[in-house]
Amino acid sequence: MTEITAPKSPVTTAEFADGIREQLKYSQGVTVEQATPADVYVASSLVVRHYLQDAWFKTQQDMVNGNTKAVGYLSAEFLMGKQLRNALLNAGMIDQFDEAVKDLGFEPQDVIDVEHEPGLGNGGLGRLAACFIDSLASLGVPAFGYGIQYKYGIFEQVFDKDGKQIEKPDYWLTNEEPWGHIDYNRSQKVSFGGEVVEENGKKVWKPAWSVRAVPVDYMVPGYASGRVNTLRLWSAKSYDEFDLLTFNKSEYLDAVKPQVKAENISKILYPEDSTPQGKALRLEQQYFFVAASLHDAIRVFYPGQSKPDLTTFPSKITFQLNDTHPVIGIPELMRILIDEYGYDWDTAWSITTKTFNYTCHTLLPEALEVWPAKLISELLPRHMEIINEINEHFLAELKTKTRDKAKIERMRIVTDEENPKVRMAYLATAGGSHVNGVAELHSELLKDVTLRDFSDLYGDKFTNVTNGVTPRRFIRLANPRLSALITEGLGTDKWLSDLELLKGLEPLAKDDEFVKKFAAVKQANKEDFTAYAKREYGFDLDPNTMFNTMVKRLHEYKRQSLKILALIAKYADIKSGRVSADDVLPRTVIFGAKSAPGYYLAKMTIQLINNVARVVNNDPDVKGKLHVFFPWNYNVRLAQHLIPATDLDEQISQAGKEASGTGNMKFALNGALTVGTLDGANVEIRERVGAENFFLFGMTVDEVDKLYENGYSPAKYYEADPRLKAAIDMVSDGTFSNGDRNTYAPLVADWLTKDWFMTLADFTAYSSIQSEIEALYRDPLEWNRKAVLNVANSGYFSSDRSIQDYLDNIWHTSPLA
Repeated sequence: MTEITAPKSPVTTAEFADGIREQLKYSQGVTVEQATPADVYVASSLVVRHYLQDAWFKTQQDMVNGNTKAVGYLSAEFLMGKQLRNALLNAGMIDQFDEAVKDLGFEPQDVIDVEHEPGLGNGGLGRLAACFIDSLASLGVPAFGYGIQYKYGIFEQVFDKDGKQIEKPDYWLTNEEPWGHIDYNRSQKVSFGGEVVEENGKKVWKPAWSVRAVPVDYMVPGYASGRVNTLRLWSAKSYDEFDLLTFNKSEYLDAVKPQVKAENISKILYPEDSTPQGKALRLEQQYFFVAASLHDAIRVFYPGQSKPDLTTFPSKITFQLNDTHPVIGIPELMRILIDEYGYDWDTAWSITTKTFNYTCHTLLPEALEVWPAKLISELLPRHMEIINEINEHFLAELKTKTRDKAKIERMRIVTDEENPKVRMAYLATAGGSHVNGVAELHSELLKDVTLRDFSDLYGDKFTNVTNGVTPRRFIRLANPRLSALITEGLGTDKWLSDLELLKGLEPLAKDDEFVKKFAAVKQANKEDFTAYAKREYGFDLDPNTMFNTMVKRLHEYKRQSLKILALIAKYADIKSGRVSADDVLPRTVIFGAKSAPGYYLAKMTIQLINNVARVVNNDPDVKGKLHVFFPWNYNVRLAQHLIPATDLDEQISQAGKEASGTGNMKFALNGALTVGTLDGANVEIRERVGAENFFLFGMTVDEVDKLYENGYSPAKYYEADPRLKAAIDMVSDGTFSNGDRNTYAPLVADWLTKDWFMTLADFTAYSSIQSEIEALYRDPLEWNRKAVLNVANSGYFSSDRSIQDYLDNIWHTSPLA
């Protein structure tokens, strides 16, 4: 990897201050004296954009004119986090900004705080995409991130008085948004519906309706690379926004129907899809952004050419399909090549298969998208024809590779049944050059279980790229104290662009003075988070307790239920007198999670956690030894405050169900110890930080599979463990529902009769490891020694390394000169 030194600022403090004054005057229309922190935020952002503009143009020019293949990262999510501080860091302007803002009479943090976090993602998938485009720019690789400009995000989460999750629109675009540049001159037409007819011996798609895809461009500055890439997000607009004739008949709602129909496409991330209309909207979204992106890429790389030589397209750009959401891009590129540019089938297929690669992010069958062929035929009739033809060619190819008819049937892209379905993961595997998992264990299970038939016959397509996170945002920005200590310990700040240099901290784990400095950093971060929790949420936390955190999307396989049941069991121990509160290690348990709006059991689990918090936090018998804190609307900003303050991180998913995880990497890099199962990237984290510095519990993948095969009876575990029984009984008897025994009845019934992800089977092992955790935490020097070793040995989990793996093994491209 190319060595990168810290960026040098292109601007002095005085120049930055003058720039802010000018933008306040000419963009905001206010003087410095009249300005608010929000005005200064917009003005400062425009100043940063100004100084990045030349590098942005130069990167685009070099990308088109050079011979370095670009990367197109197609993703339904880009969970960017706040932009200003990250851009300042990568461009080398943090000190100049801080001093300039102070000179103008404002507090830098007040200016930073008014920025609204972009609502462009939900969780790990979107945060990974954001890390990857940051690393691509930092390594100097030309790239586009392509996605959707969601007007209202996924949703803003709030809790009602009963602890239930309520979803509200995320109005992140309500105030001025200085980072996105809308370019109406480069819009694309995206069409839907209609029919396919034959004209002059050719198939011609006659769509029923079309929308305008308008690009909104965000600069993605690399850290000290001098390169600025582009995140291009598409916003859906109507070509016929307003029917004046209808309006003048006083039919006001009918007058804007086309506008509403078009703009629904980019309203929210992951619309609820339990209805046919919701399913259709999701497919519209997916096709909308990939169709616009593919046409855009052709425009970018073949400017002004009416008949470009698209056989060179795979040498211009390689597209990474981030999960199955963009897979409709495969038939779309085939359609473009055959219908719009006149290529024959074999040539089009050759171009297409060289252009796409697929990242699978799951092992759960229900998460591998499967679309009804009928729906695709209605929305995209020409694409369904092409998918059917891909399927027929693929089946013919399989017959040359195997005589196993059952295997061939299992591998069908389009199922052979009365109501056929299209398996998008199979289409991606057949239609792309490479398929990768996102952690070593996940990639093995992908080959051995999920896509086994494909790996048997196309083994050379499969590879692994373990995920990573950007150290710029998640250490340097999130944890400036630790960042400074690392630089002091290593004697250099080059670790920000070569995270493996953290290995140099390993000898310092034996230095008591350094370990004490590290402990002081953690304590100061906990005190900061305590103030933040009070200020933002009104919660009173004790920074002298263990901060024990579990933050992830709320899903049964992630097993927030295991954590809350263990906490209830501890509470039951105290209430029953089996354990004295005076002997309990003081612990603050912090949850952060959103549930999909239609996910019934997950939303019930959120309600349970909130009500356990209500009961436990207000019970004098606990004497403040247990505290549960569930901040609503977990996002990147909250993560940047919480992760540096965490002592113990929970990674307790059922073995074999988590693809990778990236939260586990962020916590380890920030000096938290992990309690976890052998799942996802936990396996690699444990190998690197040392088994003795990781709290392992629970069944392995093989043991889970064996228990499934032998017949799993969760009630058996309920009866066998008195502490587990007591915890579930407290949920059942109304302790956490004001005496109402029905509130959590469906959740309890699921635990005792289904428990598909074996929470009850792992409960005893999870409870047992807690005594080991608490014994170590009572020895602060030894705990922090192990925490230092976690930081020192987590350098592998940089997104820069992940991107280098993609460059070497999948994309086969390199940085610009």
